[in-house]
Amino acid sequence: MEIKKINVRDAVGTVLAHDITRIIPGKCKGPAFTKGHIVERKDIKKLLEIGKEHLWSIKLSKNEYHENTAAVKFKSFAGENIVCAGPSEGKLTFSAACDGLLTVQRRTVDDINRIKNIVFTTRHSQIPVKKGDVLAGIRIIPLAINAASVRKAVSIRKKTKALRVHPFLKKKIGIIVTGSEVAKGRIKDKFRPIIEKKLKNYGGKLVSSAIITDSRRLIKNKILTMSKSCDIIIITGGMSVDPDDVTRYAIQDAGAKIVSYGAPVLPGNMFLVSYLGDTPILGIPACGLFYKTTVFDLFLPIAMAGLKLTKSDILLRGYGGLCAGCEVCRYPVCPFGKC
Repeated sequence: MEIKKINVRDAVGTVLAHDITRIIPGKCKGPAFTKGHIVERKDIKKLLEIGKEHLWSIKLSKNEYHENTAAVKFKSFAGENIVCAGPSEGKLTFSAACDGLLTVQRRTVDDINRIKNIVFTTRHSQIPVKKGDVLAGIRIIPLAINAASVRKAVSIRKKTKALRVHPFLKKKIGIIVTGSEVAKGRIKDKFRPIIEKKLKNYGGKLVSSAIITDSRRLIKNKILTMSKSCDIIIITGGMSVDPDDVTRYAIQDAGAKIVSYGAPVLPGNMFLVSYLGDTPILGIPACGLFYKTTVFDLFLPIAMAGLKLTKSDILLRGYGGLCAGCEVCRYPVCPFGKC
């Protein structure tokens, strides 16, 4: 790349080879002049006000891309339900095209960031996002970049899409509340309203519910009945290791395969994930009654997006899986459970 320095007062007629940024603290940051703009006499004062005493004429070699030309080639990094904006100042921005669960291929992000002069920044994987949310940005650092570096980044992307939004599906939900104290009317059920409220965030519809005493047979039978009409079954209570807590045994009796009993997340260590065929059965421990945000909030969005919950998904949440118990809960705008 050949660069020629030009005094801004002598730059009338010069074609800008790159965007020129203007920053007003606390108000805006963006290009005051964009690549390709032809400098006019009236532009000189504005250029001086943003600190540009000189401009630069750039001539690229045949083995180089201009920053914006290179950035355009990274639009293919976007997977399903991702939209791109830019390039501007060598940067592409990726946003959600719909509400859903964001998944990010961490290895792809890391491999791209190992390439000199390319930076790729994303939000955490497996978090719920809203339509229009900014999810990631990729940028060329210098004004020009070696074409081989761009080809390398694109070849990494070809192995897997770096970003994807999985739309939340209108799942039909069944809820089973267990416990003799609730079934016999000694206390009022407070679990169902909590779960219903959380389901609405993801478009879930409650189609069946039941309150059952701590009986393996009755819980098993209700699971089998609900599995005929429900996409997801949520069971509360009876998840501890006490001898009379039989919920997890009833789940097994129904023929479900236990993916994980126990999670490295607080609150929610006694969380259970299982599958009866393709139907996820989520066992929610009693902490769901007391704490506003628990392990359930981490994994419900995954199930609502139709993704399979795996043992690995659960184990990875140990790092960052301790809720700080803030006086004012701001989840999901916090580090809890991010991976």
